[in-house]
Amino acid sequence: MGKSIVRCSWCEGSDDYVAYHDLEWGRAVTDDTRLFEKICLEGFQSGLAWITVLRKRDAFREAFADFDPKKVARFTDARVEKLLGNAGIIRHRGKIESTINNARRLTEMHRAGESLAELVWSHADRGRPPAPSTRGSLPASTAASAALSKTLKQRGWSFVGPTTMHAFMQSMGVVNDHVDGCHVRAACERERRGILASGVGLVPRTDTLRPTTRGGAAR
Repeated sequence: MGKSIVRCSWCEGSDDYVAYHDLEWGRAVTDDTRLFEKICLEGFQSGLAWITVLRKRDAFREAFADFDPKKVARFTDARVEKLLGNAGIIRHRGKIESTINNARRLTEMHRAGESLAELVWSHADRGRPPAPSTRGSLPASTAASAALSKTLKQRGWSFVGPTTMHAFMQSMGVVNDHVDGCHVRAACERERRGILASGVGLVPRTDTLRPTTRGGAAR
C-alpha cells in the first residue's frame, strides 16, 4: 500500500474541510479583496464552526458583491434589512453592519494610498518558527494577532479581536500553522517566505497607525 497523506487533524471527516485545507488554508495571500473577504468571514464565524461559513461562502459572496470594498462601503440601511432576510448567509445584524463598516475603513486606506496587505504582513514573524507538533499545541491567539487586532481597531475596524485575527493570519498564510509532517506545510512555508522576501509588510507599523474614535469588537 502507498504511504497515506498526512494532514492537520482538524480537517478530518469532511470533504469540504479537506479541500479547504489542501488548497486554501495557509496559502500566502496579498490581494486586498481576498484579505478583506477573509476578515469579514472570520467575523461572521465568531461563535460558530468555520464549516458553517465555508458552506455558505458562495452565498456570502453573492450577497456582499464579491466583497468588493467600494461596493460594500455603499450599502445602505435598506440593504442591511434585505441581508437580514437572506437565509443563505448568517443573519446577524452586528456582523453585517461590521462588514459594511470595515469596507468603509478599507476604502479610506485605499484613498490614502495604503494597502491592507502591507498592514497585515507587517505583523508576520519574519523568522522561521518551528512547526507545531499537534493542533492542540496551537494557541488561540498570539502577540502578533493581538498587535494586528489593536492596529485595526485603532483604524475603526470591528469584529477583529485577537482570536479572530489569529485564525485570519493562519488561513491567509501570514502564520504557517500546518503541523509537522502535514503534506502542504512545506509548500505553504515557501509561499510565506517568498512574500516576506519580496518586501511586503516592511512598512513600519507606526506609520500605519491613525487612531480613530470608532470601536472594535473582540472575538
